[in-house]
Amino acid sequence: MLISNDYIELLKSFPPRPITSEEELRETQKVIDSLLDKGKLSKEERDYLHVLAALVYDYEQKQEPIPDIYGVELLKVLLEEFDLRQKDLVPIFKTESIVSDVLSGKRQLTTRHIEELAKFFHVSPAVFFPG
Repeated sequence: MLISNDYIELLKSFPPRPITSEEELRETQKVIDSLLDKGKLSKEERDYLHVLAALVYDYEQKQEPIPDIYGVELLKVLLEEFDLRQKDLVPIFKTESIVSDVLSGKRQLTTRHIEELAKFFHVSPAVFFPG
């Protein structure tokens, strides 16, 4: 198999190696992102991208799994992530006291709440249910 000079240059610019730290992961992801930002890739670039993606996948499979969160716990994370307060959800829950009751576990999320939360946060309603 003959390896093209273009592929050799990609390998020289960022030699693929097994990822062993978060810093190496970030550096590899930067290279992946720069390739993806290019749009149309050559065959050599696609092959190189596959190699880097395999290294990232391998690293991530060896990490501690992120616990699945759903329902009210997910809602709390989304509120924090989007820097929102309970009152920002009043249009969905109708009153701030209902928002408070749901977040404290005194009330359950209803199907309507889940549908409206999914629209509000631009996620699938399925994320609010256990996997």
